[in-house]
This record gives sequence, structure tokens and C-alpha cells, in this order.
Amino acid sequence: MGRGTMKGGVGVKLEGIGVPTLLVDEGKVRRNISAMAEKAERCGVRFRPHFKTHQSREIGQWFREVGVRAITVSSLTMARYFADDGWDDITVAFPVNLREVDLINDLASRIHLNLLAVHPETVRSLEAGLRAPVDLLVKVDSGYHRTGVDPDDTPTLERFAEELAACRRVRFRGILTHAGHSYKARSLDRILAVHRQSLDAMARAKDVLASRYPDLEVSVGDTPTCSVADDFPGVDEIRPGAFVFYDLMQFRIGACRLEEVAMVAVCPVVARHPDRGEVVIYGGAVHLSKDAVEGPDGRPVHGWVTELDEAGWKTPTGCCSVSAVSQEHGIVRACPEHLERMRVGDLVAVVPVHCCLTANLIGAYRTLDGRVISRL
Repeated sequence: MGRGTMKGGVGVKLEGIGVPTLLVDEGKVRRNISAMAEKAERCGVRFRPHFKTHQSREIGQWFREVGVRAITVSSLTMARYFADDGWDDITVAFPVNLREVDLINDLASRIHLNLLAVHPETVRSLEAGLRAPVDLLVKVDSGYHRTGVDPDDTPTLERFAEELAACRRVRFRGILTHAGHSYKARSLDRILAVHRQSLDAMARAKDVLASRYPDLEVSVGDTPTCSVADDFPGVDEIRPGAFVFYDLMQFRIGACRLEEVAMVAVCPVVARHPDRGEVVIYGGAVHLSKDAVEGPDGRPVHGWVTELDEAGWKTPTGCCSVSAVSQEHGIVRACPEHLERMRVGDLVAVVPVHCCLTANLIGAYRTLDGRVISRL
């Protein structure tokens, strides 16, 4: 399945891989970035990609090359990492943690920092602790029900407006949502239905605030709807993240083709059990995460396994899948053809269920030509 540099074609440098390693196809990543940037321009919205997926300064540079100047992150620590690399317009798309006010002040003193709030009382506490100005976005719950203000909760939205009007350092920028319930979709029609529902929710919330803040912005962003939808009426910016690599979940949702998946986890085979049609890989929950999609038999699938080849990795067919994970172990249920070819010591490629989690767990990337790309 893969013991070193593959023969024929360009060749993939596999020397030195002994533990679970992220293999990235730079060409595919760049194509994914360009496609989303072109869509944003075509639709007349700002492209503020979420960098929590790749968390890499070098990959961030690939976004700069297509004109991206504003980004999204998921923590203040991540904001500092990218601010140190010259990014100066950063949204932290996570409810503001008032206990990190020192880091907030450090960042706000040197970049344009956009923070997120869910409760009006946060505004007053934030204002009291700031030494430099920040912009604030109110999180709206457009149907995901993780957190956010209900778009029809007029009293809370109006209280936000009142609190913000009294501030000097906290400036009201707009409203933001993440339609994470699109990840439960399993068809293009359902993704587009979530998209329409989300836009409608944001329009209702904006109507409440528009009389006092006519110029407030609307920010949306999840990879499924941003990948599938072709229009974003009433939206000022989009913030997709997972599209940079895509993954098995995005494929199952209908947000991408398998050929667009740009990252796999390369894992060593450490045991074979032909009697039960399984092999064991060094690649478990601490590498792939415990996220799963439902397989054809209703059982969980933690990734699709495929072979490495001279061009990177073969498009998986779904006949080999990670059926269970413990801390370090991954149990691969393999079809007879692939089972016969898998040997202890071989390397296999795993298309992860959720690229954001797998990238966060394993760490640095390795390109097809063997170059290492560091990350936060």
C-alpha cells in the first residue's frame, strides 16, 4: 500500500513517516482557495475565511495570494499567532472570554480586532476593561441552537443596541451567525434550505437593529452552504473554513467531490486480522477524532481508507473504512482485495471525517514532495 517513495509519475515522498502524519496536496488546496475566493467576488461579498481549519502561517500566505486581507479565527491565541504574521483585520468567532482581557487589549492595540457577544451584559463588562477600541458582532442563532440570540428576541437585540450606544471603545459592527445545522444535511436541496433559513433569520435580526444602526454588517459562514449556494442576498461577508481541505463529512453532505479533498492522514498498518476482515492502524481517536458519519450498515465510520500512489492518494471507494477508534488504535474494516494487499509496516491514507479536528490533533503538514508546513 505504500512503503516509501512511490514509483512512477511525480512520486510522493514518504521517507521518514513512522507515525500518523498529515499529507496535503498543495495543488488541491490552492484550487479550493481560489474557487471560494472567486465565488465571493462573483457574489459581491467579502471573503473572510476561517483559519481554525489549517492554523498555518504558510497556508495563510496562499490566501493572501488571491487577495484575502481579513480572516476569522476561533481563539485569541490563534488571533495572536496570525497577527504576528501581519494579519491586521481578525474576527474571533467565539463568544468573548472576559478573563482574557489582557490579551484582548494587546491585540486591539495593534490590529483591527472584531469580537463576538451573545449577552448584552457582556458589552458593559468589556467596555470597562478595554484600553483600545474593538468592534463587536452580536451572535445570532439562525437554527443551529449552539448559542446566539434568537432572531425574534426583539427585547434582547434592542438591549444590545442600547448598551452599545453608550460605549466609547466597543463599536457595533454587525451581526454574525454560523449555520452549523447544515452539517446534518444530506442533499443539495437540504443545504440550500438551511441557507435560506439562515439568511431569513439574519434579515429579521437586522430589521430590529437597522433603525439605530443602518450600516451594520451581516456575516455568515459555514462550508456546506458557502460551497453550494450561488447567491448571498443581504450578506456582507462569508467565513467558510473546512473548504480549504474538505473531508468525508463534506462529501457525504454534498458540499464537495472526493477529488477536492486535499488532506489525508497517513497511518502505519500495525496488525492484520484476516479472519475478521480487519487491519489495525496507528491512527486512533487522538489523531482522527471520534467524529463519525453513518455507514451503509448504520454503523459509525471514522474515515475512509485508501491507497497512496504516485500522484498522492487514490480516490477512496468506501470499501475500506475506519470502523472503530480507541486512543491510538484505528480498526479498519477492509474489502478482500485491499485486505490482501495490506501488510504490517505499510502506510495507508485515511480521508478524515472532520478535517478541522484531525488537523488540530495531528499538527504539522507534509506536502507531497516531502516539505513540512508548520502550524500553531
